[in-house]
Amino acid sequence: MHGNDLQLTECEVYRVEDCGGLMEKPWRNVQWNSDRRKVLLSTISGWKPSVSSVKQARILLVGPVGAGKSSFFNSINSVFKGYVSMQANTGTAGTSLTTQFRTYYIKPGSGVSHVPFSLCDSMGLEEGVNTGLDVDDFANILKGHIQDRYQFNPSMPIQPDSPHFNKSPGLKDRIHCVVYVIDISKVKLLSDKMVDKFAVFRRKTNQLGIPQLVLVTKVDEACPLVAEDLKNVYQSHYINKMMQEVSTQLGVSLSAVVPVKNYCQELEIDPQTDMLLLNAVVQMLRAAEGFFDDLYNAEE
Repeated sequence: MHGNDLQLTECEVYRVEDCGGLMEKPWRNVQWNSDRRKVLLSTISGWKPSVSSVKQARILLVGPVGAGKSSFFNSINSVFKGYVSMQANTGTAGTSLTTQFRTYYIKPGSGVSHVPFSLCDSMGLEEGVNTGLDVDDFANILKGHIQDRYQFNPSMPIQPDSPHFNKSPGLKDRIHCVVYVIDISKVKLLSDKMVDKFAVFRRKTNQLGIPQLVLVTKVDEACPLVAEDLKNVYQSHYINKMMQEVSTQLGVSLSAVVPVKNYCQELEIDPQTDMLLLNAVVQMLRAAEGFFDDLYNAEE
């Protein structure tokens, strides 16, 4: 028995057999060494939007309550700070802890001189009517109309006379990539209503030509073999199966589904956790680049 197994709950120990074991070879190639971490940090730091009026990619995080949106921001912040940092509110409340629209900027650190993206956090998606993030508010965020610290009102979307409504947003105010955040162990528990809600949001995003990715969180909690060694993430049959399920349910290609482990209980950063987080950021910047390229081509 491995040391980590001692910390598993009875439910998780039972699922060691249940998670399908490991594939012979990883289905995605990830280099896990410290040199690769430096390359990823350098790639991120050196990235610039191809449109001169924009200095940073604005990335919007959207997902059900408790999926790990705010934790993802805290985790990315931690990678750049070099220690675990908790700036955004996180927790396990039944309703969304994020009630304001927030734009989070990350200070350069860890030998990085420039962080070319900001992460926008929104109210959690909820099943009921007049609860959670409203699709009209979502559309206004995408178009750049909603400003930082706007207080969401689930029963009424923002009005153009609100002091937080930006009447004439520029390209720099718009969202350049939408990232749906889903707890991988809850994929099979997504209700039809929630899947329908995602479909409405995805249609709206497609109409505006904004690229979309799916971030699956808590991979270590979903598979004990990954909890034991994060490097098993792309060899775990269970994680692969769940990522395919997300791809099917949300109608995105598997290449747009990216797994991460957020920092939740750790006090110090961990190289493997950092690698998955940095890989996710690189995918987001590539997606944002696609948005700017499309814009450029449309203007040609």
